[in-house]
Amino acid sequence: MTPAVPGIPDQEFIRGDIPMTKQDVRILALVKARIGPAATVIDIGAGTGSISVEAALLANRGRVFAVEKEAEGAALIRANAAKFGAANIEIVAGAAPEALAGLPSADAIFVGGSGGHLAAILAAADRLLVPGGRLIVTAVTVETLHQALADLEARPGYRTEAACVQVTRLHRAGGKHLFQANNPVYIIACTKGGPQ
Repeated sequence: MTPAVPGIPDQEFIRGDIPMTKQDVRILALVKARIGPAATVIDIGAGTGSISVEAALLANRGRVFAVEKEAEGAALIRANAAKFGAANIEIVAGAAPEALAGLPSADAIFVGGSGGHLAAILAAADRLLVPGGRLIVTAVTVETLHQALADLEARPGYRTEAACVQVTRLHRAGGKHLFQANNPVYIIACTKGGPQ
């Protein structure tokens, strides 16, 4: 059964040694993207495909392009797409920005990994994003946050917001419970022109 809202539990995804956007951050990123049922979505640095799968379920009449340079990641995306019935995902094997050549214009673009090429990826994303489209960048380092904000705020017509998300989860420790913090994640959400 496909979920009606974002937030598939992390343990439901087939996992490997590839990074995955965790449930709480994924929910916020997907909501910020405002994905419609017929949207075209690009997920750059798709990892295990958790964002791609949930985006594909939201855009069930649209298309999702999952860009991933690691062969293990591409295999995990394929397996997770099959598990959740997300037949509208197309895997694009390769590193961005080169792998973005030939992709169609998109209503929403996620940047979850840049491999050190963030400026070039953001420039390519700008060319692909339709006016009024949403660009979502997730970052785990302050340097990536700074670079993304500086780049995006310098682009004419972009409206940019950012938040730091720190999730702390309850875990059992013997007969007691402890809260354990996940690493903070920065979510940068932009609208290209038009109202936000």
